[in-house]
Amino acid sequence: MSRTSPKTTLATCCAAHTLHDGLSDISYVLLPILAQAFNLSLAQVGMIRSAHRGAMALFQTPAGLIAERLGARNLLAFGTACAGLAFLALGQAAGFSAILLALFCAGFGSAFQHPLSSTLISHAYPGEGRRAALGTYNFFGDVGKFAFGGAVSLLFVAGVPWQVPVTVYGSLALACALAVLMLMQETATHAHSAAMQSSGQRTAAGWGIRNRRGFTALCLIEIIDSSTRTGFLTFVAFLMIERNLPAGWATLSVPLILIGGMAGKLACGFLAERIGIIRTVVITEVATGTGVLLTLVLPDIAAYLLLPLIGVALNGTSSVLYATIGDLVEKDRLPRVFGLFYTLGSICGLIAPFVFGVIGDAFGVSATITLVGVLVFLTLPLCLMLKSGLRAAPA
Repeated sequence: MSRTSPKTTLATCCAAHTLHDGLSDISYVLLPILAQAFNLSLAQVGMIRSAHRGAMALFQTPAGLIAERLGARNLLAFGTACAGLAFLALGQAAGFSAILLALFCAGFGSAFQHPLSSTLISHAYPGEGRRAALGTYNFFGDVGKFAFGGAVSLLFVAGVPWQVPVTVYGSLALACALAVLMLMQETATHAHSAAMQSSGQRTAAGWGIRNRRGFTALCLIEIIDSSTRTGFLTFVAFLMIERNLPAGWATLSVPLILIGGMAGKLACGFLAERIGIIRTVVITEVATGTGVLLTLVLPDIAAYLLLPLIGVALNGTSSVLYATIGDLVEKDRLPRVFGLFYTLGSICGLIAPFVFGVIGDAFGVSATITLVGVLVFLTLPLCLMLKSGLRAAPA
């Protein structure tokens, strides 16, 4: 079998990302319907959502470790099939326990997607083009969130029972799992490692990190970037209400930011190809911090209209950070490191809103947003640390 073309790998992984992120975010639309249908309490609704997100956070690093033995393509297909079967089971759920188990299993299946798709794309684009490819991949995740959630909402408005789209999406996931197996050749590291061992070469030891200083800086930038992004997204609507915007307008704050974020994820990958990693991260982080602080001092309408532009920078940094892992980590250790990196982001997404919420209760929403904006600038000295690490990392 001939090697899969990079474009085919990218297209297949983009389709998987669209599907998995779509499945993840339609739970926001499904939960009110399920709560009404099964008379669920708000605590039960929270448990269901936490089960899904918790499973994704818990299994991303193990997925990367296992992929080094069984193959990234194979496990991506397995995880996608698990998510599909979980949604088919959800369509037949008869109560809270069944819903909780189904969405936990769906989260388990989706945990495979981010680290393994990123690994496959990094293998397909080992040098030039990797940042643009991963930026494109990131963009399609947001496409899935909007398309799947929007479609489900329209179907509910039209009176279609909730079981129908859930079953359809489960079937689509199974078809996607089959497409992953059919369209891509296994490029994962277990085959690479076997070939090296047969030729007497050694595979990378441990985590395969080429420069610990650079990788530490990259992780710290990711922690700050993810924490401030989720903090701003969580509380920006509350800020707009405090700025005396009507509540209906304020609730559109996050969609406005995410629309800009879609463009940012795509554009920043291409920008990094042209002007470099460090310059792109500095530009996006300065733009993010400045934009967040401007929402506090600009007139209310001007601050509101600024939100899509903030979204471009706020979400765009992630494309550059993910693509930089390939510069600091050996090829045959990419699955485990991508798993670790995505887990860091997931943990920040779970913890940061609570911490910023506690600060907001004590000092007010404006103080929380001010803290978010200031913290973003802590990434700038880390960029210098990352720059020296990239220079020192062996090719």
